[in-house]
Amino acid sequence: MEKTAFITGASRGIGRGIALRLAKEGYDIAFTYHSKQEEAKSLQNTIEKMDRKCFFYQANLQDKDAPIKVTKQVIEDLGKIDVLICNAGKTKFTSIRSLETDLIDFLYHLNYRSYLLCTKTAVNHMIEQNIKGRIIYISSTRGTRAYANDAVYGSLKAGLNRLVQSLAIELSEFDITVNSVAPGAISVRGDNSDEALRSGHISNLVPLKRKGKPADVAGLVNYLVSDEASYITGETIKIDGGLILYGPNENPNGGLF
Repeated sequence: MEKTAFITGASRGIGRGIALRLAKEGYDIAFTYHSKQEEAKSLQNTIEKMDRKCFFYQANLQDKDAPIKVTKQVIEDLGKIDVLICNAGKTKFTSIRSLETDLIDFLYHLNYRSYLLCTKTAVNHMIEQNIKGRIIYISSTRGTRAYANDAVYGSLKAGLNRLVQSLAIELSEFDITVNSVAPGAISVRGDNSDEALRSGHISNLVPLKRKGKPADVAGLVNYLVSDEASYITGETIKIDGGLILYGPNENPNGGLF
């Protein structure tokens, strides 16, 4: 039977890299996008040229019922979900002095609540169908290392890292593993040539002297959903070229560098 994967937020960047890698490994793919339909259609076309099925859905995952509705639609279209990868999210630096309630709600609903609701729906399906599923959350090294003006996004990512530990315990009896991947400085747009990845201020702060690319994260995700990683659960694995090992200088006005 074909393997299937549902990825939230996969029309670009890390999500797109994961979708392409899993399709290459033989997975049928479903994914959400927020606004760029042309990018979603392009990804679908590329995956279908690999002779894999691919469905995409416009979804505002911060909306109350969207995560459950879209996950149920994925189950109907793909027939099953073997792998759930929650990747959709938005980053924002803001001072606590000017923090707005609407921003708190938006970041919480998109970066945390949607992960819970997609997981709830997918897990119930996996258990009912006796699927030994894999769940992966895309977190961030900002969930480990603190920066100014990062009280909301960074703490939500830290919360995801803690969440996978509880879920891993709860779902272990069903042979469903839950892990988190924490990228650092990843080049999600534009030129991913070796020269481009090694240029710029951020690259100089990384011990490996380059920014990461979506394919780097996708390779780790592919391993974690494979049979070879069936004994790994409840873990957060950072993939940052060593970026936070020695604490790069922080911009006192907000941001990382």
